Amino acid sequence: MPADVRRAKAQRSVRPARPLWRVLALSSLLLGFSAQAATLRVAVAANFAGTLKALAPLFEQASGHRLQAVSGSTGKHYAQIRNGAPFDVFLAADARRPALLEAAGVGVPGTRAAYALGRLVLWSPSPGRVDSGGQVLVRGAFRRLALANPRLAPYGRAAQEVLQALGRWEVLQPRLVRGENVAQAFQFVSTGNAELGFVAWSQLRRADRSPQGSWWLVPPGLYRPIEQQALQLRDADSAGAFMRFLRAPAARAVIAEHGYALPDRKE
Repeated sequence: MPADVRRAKAQRSVRPARPLWRVLALSSLLLGFSAQAATLRVAVAANFAGTLKALAPLFEQASGHRLQAVSGSTGKHYAQIRNGAPFDVFLAADARRPALLEAAGVGVPGTRAAYALGRLVLWSPSPGRVDSGGQVLVRGAFRRLALANPRLAPYGRAAQEVLQALGRWEVLQPRLVRGENVAQAFQFVSTGNAELGFVAWSQLRRADRSPQGSWWLVPPGLYRPIEQQALQLRDADSAGAFMRFLRAPAARAVIAEHGYALPDRKE
């Protein structure tokens, strides 16, 4: 066989290697999932949408199911689910709404569980605008401050608590720009409609790049913990498979890579 043909065949046989932990984790997941494929509808909080996008291929490959994500504010998703929206899993940005649904008899009993712990950050795309202690909020050297609506979004509620703790909530009312969710608050800042804003750390932190601009990672003591809980809404193989997947090492590693703290693992 000519040498150039042998080289071409050798090149075609080479495949990029996956990290061993991902291979082992996905292999173990395959053993526990149903072979019957289905489409899984997940109502996901806006802050977690990017992380779920990274998780989806791992879940689909491991389970054979297809994941369809619908992103929005936790408050709106809660109202839709109470009114019968056909979701299979609810990934909320808080613990309160899943608990209320469970108390109302909505969802599969015993499936509510924390999947991530959110972190709040004050961010501006302009280098040097936000200092490491958040004193820019006291100096007031800005025209607009964006945050998610505290009535709908847990990250907005956390932002309100921070401003109240600093004695700036009432003073800054005329400058506040409220988004429906934390994704919209992020958009306000990134497009220049607000010079700075309270967003999710997961929106800035990525494994493949460093955050841009300037930021203050808000100390957890200034707001109640943002415990993000999941609730299985329908008793289906695909929904159960996804809830198990969230507890698997492969999923937890991705969640941590996207800037979340991890809750204690419960089997």
